[in-house]
Amino acid sequence: MATSGDLPKKYKAAVYDKPGTISTKVEELDMPEPGPGEVLINLTHSGVCHSDMGIMMQSWKHLPFPTQAGQVGGHEGVGKIVKMGPATENSTVGVGDRVGIKWLAGICETCDACRAGIDASCVKSKISGYYTPGTFQQYALAPANYVTPIPENLDSAAAAPLLCAGVTVYSALRKSNVQSGDFVVLLGAGGGLGHLGVQFASRGMALRVIGVDHSSKKDIVLESGAEHFIPIDGTDDMAVAVKEVTNGLGAHAVVVLTSNNIAYASSVGLLRHGGTVACVGLPEGDPVPIGASAAELIGRSIKIVGVAVGTRKEAIETLDFAARGVVKTHYRVEKLDKLTEVFQEMGDQRMKGRVVIDLSA
Repeated sequence: MATSGDLPKKYKAAVYDKPGTISTKVEELDMPEPGPGEVLINLTHSGVCHSDMGIMMQSWKHLPFPTQAGQVGGHEGVGKIVKMGPATENSTVGVGDRVGIKWLAGICETCDACRAGIDASCVKSKISGYYTPGTFQQYALAPANYVTPIPENLDSAAAAPLLCAGVTVYSALRKSNVQSGDFVVLLGAGGGLGHLGVQFASRGMALRVIGVDHSSKKDIVLESGAEHFIPIDGTDDMAVAVKEVTNGLGAHAVVVLTSNNIAYASSVGLLRHGGTVACVGLPEGDPVPIGASAAELIGRSIKIVGVAVGTRKEAIETLDFAARGVVKTHYRVEKLDKLTEVFQEMGDQRMKGRVVIDLSA
């Protein structure tokens, strides 16, 4: 690990060189200087998330501005602090501490959403990898008060995906109002978020998990702890299939982890009375309504909640689950120059589990 006394003048970073296409380019950037309240982190690992794909491809119509060429992507970074900026004397972290950078690089902490503990709705939030340099780089700046401490016994590569995929799905399960013994359907159960969600639900929260995904992902879903697996290919009526394994009643909660609008359209129909749909995966292209009538919501007491990453507290709890061995990320490690190939694999829907980028060389 480099220290503040021998930091290099240049370092490697992967940028989106042709936004709107699957393309990244490794460049050398100038070493930044931490400003007031900031720390400089020597990143060693970064997870690759489907949200990075959405930003690179400019496929999220709700974003206010197009992705700029030269944007450093990534938002699941882990590394050690190598330099403290001014006004960090009272910080709970210091040089040498291993910390993580999440989707939200920082929040204002003064708006109504921040005061209510709804970090993701901060009106002045900075998004890591979107108009804020992300974690596909060897060095990054971050607010000292918003980095996440990494447990000592948790491997950096294993920790990286938990900073977005892990904390998001954990937060979604908590907001689903489920209790131990309840049935929960995870749509997209074999993906990066999904396989973690299965573990949190079955092993950490004692829920009865019904995993839904392509038949090619059956093994990873069941190995992660799902009680039932329903393939999207070959299932004519998903609602009927769910009711068959829930005593004819439907699930207590449905967590939509995929960006597929069809999954959202079917979600309410998989619930029993009083059930909750937790919306996580952000659909691409033009917005499409979920498709539930007011009469259905009222008559069956259905709830729909949105979940966009978790709080600082939930991030710490997520990493604690992993440190205790309750949750394990299925991942493989690739080098920074393989990032475009990783995105191509993601775009072709061939990816199982997660990919973590090794930034050490």
